[in-house]
Amino acid sequence: MSLFRLFAPLFFLLVPIPSAFAANELNSGDTAWMIVSTALVMVMTPAGLALFYGGMSRYKNHLNTYAMTFVSYCLGSLIWMMWGYTIAFGPSNSGLFGGMDHLFLNGITVRSLSGTIPTFVFALFQMTFAAITVALVLGSIVDRMKFSSWIVFTLLWVTFIYAPIAHWVWGGGWMSRLGALDFAGGNVVHINAGVAGLVLSLVVGKRIGYGKEAMFPSSISLTALGAALLWFGWFGFNAGSQLAADGIAGSAFLVTNTSAAVGALAWMFSEWMVNGKPTVLGIASGVVAGLVAITPAAGFVNFPAALIIGLVAGAFGFYSVAVLKQKIGYDDSLDAFGVHGMCGMWGALATGLFANPAITEGASGLFYGNPKQLWIQIISIVATAAYTGIGTFILIYVTKFLTGGLRVEEQNEIEGLDNALHGERAFEIR
Repeated sequence: MSLFRLFAPLFFLLVPIPSAFAANELNSGDTAWMIVSTALVMVMTPAGLALFYGGMSRYKNHLNTYAMTFVSYCLGSLIWMMWGYTIAFGPSNSGLFGGMDHLFLNGITVRSLSGTIPTFVFALFQMTFAAITVALVLGSIVDRMKFSSWIVFTLLWVTFIYAPIAHWVWGGGWMSRLGALDFAGGNVVHINAGVAGLVLSLVVGKRIGYGKEAMFPSSISLTALGAALLWFGWFGFNAGSQLAADGIAGSAFLVTNTSAAVGALAWMFSEWMVNGKPTVLGIASGVVAGLVAITPAAGFVNFPAALIIGLVAGAFGFYSVAVLKQKIGYDDSLDAFGVHGMCGMWGALATGLFANPAITEGASGLFYGNPKQLWIQIISIVATAAYTGIGTFILIYVTKFLTGGLRVEEQNEIEGLDNALHGERAFEIR
């Protein structure tokens, strides 16, 4: 017997198995990180976003805003697991929609893996994205949309708008085949939600008294607390999108914090120079603007790029909310389009500029010798906005037909939706 045959078994025990052979094995570290990330993103909707939006809404509609946020999460969770997941991540044939192989999670077991994590964990992680995206939309129509209409709209929108776009970008659809880069949801979440909110606000119409009477936030303290919770949860949102506990996840964590901090300062100083005062609401809004802009780029860019992305996002977000909205004259109650739509577009473009192959191999932007990537990003932005805009417009009228109208009665709007629709008060007025 040769020496090789004698010692071959020992050789294979001592030499590490190449990662290509271990790719489909469960990794407990990755799994633990993704469970934590899922919990972090879950906190963003019924806690972070509810506080952020609730604090910005008027005192008489504070609880209605909470209720709409909560029901968005509940409905989004169920729709996703019943049919949304398979539309987004089922086998892709046309590049537009996933197949129905996993309807009601059919065919997925405790042994099913997505990369190195259980498919159940992957589905749950993606579920939290679907839920927060539709919840972001409601910021545009706070104070004036019927609760029943919002429930129907949520069901339709997650099914026909969110899930298909998630398939295009993350589920093997046409946009991913084109080479569009969207690490954690610039197109899928923010442009999608922002454009839908704009269309919805235009169709529903302006609030009674908009532009004629002051509409003060009910609690800027709660909004600031909500922004802090969003910031905290966003680490799971962005770093978790790597789907592994590795160096890219760590880099995504770093640039996420950087862009948020710079975005807050940029918005604050922009407001200070224009209006003469730095407001807490402005600082909180700048945090979110910076987080939105870094989302598509988080796994592709380095620290200096994050500084630039956050800086532009803070100033651009302030301009979109304080100047552009006033010039156009639309009533986006809580600035879903100005912050999420506009800053999401900037983030998607910035990804095409700053994507660095030293962070993620194969992802190169304009400044790293690949001008084609910028054009691909522009195509993805236009396609997302067009599909969302037209699709949302159609779904609005389907919702209107099914519920007999979108808007609350005039007297209920004047009285406030907390009491008129829910029979409750957030604040005791003495």
